[in-house]
Amino acid sequence: MTDKASQKSAIELRKPNKDDGFRLHQLVEECPPLDPNSIYCNLLQCSHFAETGVAAEMDGDLVGFISAYIPPLQSDTIFVWQVAVHEKGRGQGLAKRMLKEIVARDACRNVTHMETTITWDNKASWALFRSFARDMDAELTYHEHFEKETHFGGKHDPEYLLRIGPLKKS
Repeated sequence: MTDKASQKSAIELRKPNKDDGFRLHQLVEECPPLDPNSIYCNLLQCSHFAETGVAAEMDGDLVGFISAYIPPLQSDTIFVWQVAVHEKGRGQGLAKRMLKEIVARDACRNVTHMETTITWDNKASWALFRSFARDMDAELTYHEHFEKETHFGGKHDPEYLLRIGPLKKS
């Protein structure tokens, strides 16, 4: 087995729990340019949204995490809030593997679409979601959703809302 293949198999994907909250906070700090959330927010992501989140662990270290949720008024949609992959977990398709893990869960049985927001210059995220859409044989559409001046007071680049679907689940 190659080093990359053995690393990939050594990464365990699981539902997060409240004990992951502080570790998630540290992971995001180590993954610029991700926007950090409060530790309390991370605790809620790991407990209240555990059914739609995924933690990736390798040798006891948290090397990846996706926080996601099903919006209350869109029961057919999973919204991906944040994708974090530590440099130790990069180059192995981990982010896409985590996305697929989420949509395969029982909590997402009624989900037909995925949404997320991305800044225009985040090439890695655009590539990830385009690749995911291809793998799911789904259309990807996008439009500016949060505007720099109107929604961020000029302090953050605009965020584009991507919508992928309908998802072809196996």
